[in-house]
Amino acid sequence: MLRFGILSTAKIGRDLVVPAMQDAENCVVTAVASRDLTKARAMADRFSVPYAFGSYEEMLASDTIDAVYIPLPTAQHVEWTIKAADAGKHVLCEKPIALKALDIDQLIGARERNGVLISEAFMVAYTPVWHKVRALLADRAIGKLRHVQGVFTYFNRDPGNMRNIPELGGGGLPDIGVYPTIATRFATGAEPQRVQAIIERDPEFGTDIYSSIKADFGSFELSFYISTQMANRQSMVFHGTEGFIEVRSPFNADRWGAEEVELSNQSHNQSQVFRFQDSRQYRREVEAFASAVLSGDHSQVVSLESSRANQRFIDAIYRAGEKDGWEAV
Repeated sequence: MLRFGILSTAKIGRDLVVPAMQDAENCVVTAVASRDLTKARAMADRFSVPYAFGSYEEMLASDTIDAVYIPLPTAQHVEWTIKAADAGKHVLCEKPIALKALDIDQLIGARERNGVLISEAFMVAYTPVWHKVRALLADRAIGKLRHVQGVFTYFNRDPGNMRNIPELGGGGLPDIGVYPTIATRFATGAEPQRVQAIIERDPEFGTDIYSSIKADFGSFELSFYISTQMANRQSMVFHGTEGFIEVRSPFNADRWGAEEVELSNQSHNQSQVFRFQDSRQYRREVEAFASAVLSGDHSQVVSLESSRANQRFIDAIYRAGEKDGWEAV
């Protein structure tokens, strides 16, 4: 069993990831750390976790854990991932693991000098929905892929929410723009060559709240939009010469709707629907991470090299938003 320590009492950890760890077959939560010991103890008691620490440093120095899950604000991910790795702990860090691709080079250095596994927590890479999409594309079920279309939106104008605070790494692209990019790259195995973008920022918060992106992958295009101030919507469509694939609830599986992949033929008069009941994507994520650590085979988890490529994509989108025309990735 891989023993996890939870670095902070953030909501995503409390509500989604820690319950998944407690439900997993090959890992367990043995410690919770917070800058407020009362909060750490409250969360530890809630999940029957044996150890609570009043500082992150104290937990990292402890021999009660083998790995750390980091759900801190985005701007703190690089700092604490490096500190955890230097303490000899494996690291599963929430996305985005960094705000610049160059910062991920530091994480690769920390991984290499400490001999630990560091992985970005992209749960979509572990869900059966996206493995099915990848398999259908590989089997040329829709012929030649020509276009991918995506959308991910929600509405949040809470000034106290980290997503609306630039200093904490807020903004739509770091929060949800990374999903259409990682999903397209995962499903197709291809990388973008150049991008165009329109980016709108909130005049009060200063964060990007709407982005419309066009990306050239060479043999196909990806177009998607994301927003933190539009009605909730998620969708991904892969359109080919002989049919198309529609992914419903593509990112927040089982929370935004049915977990389904629909394959339609060229004439749009026949379709197959593949349903996935309760995919438990967070459990799959933590089990894959624990298996990689315990076995030494890191090939089945999101690598830092893939994370760096995804962040290069996001970096290019930001640059493209400042100019007319194409920006190289």
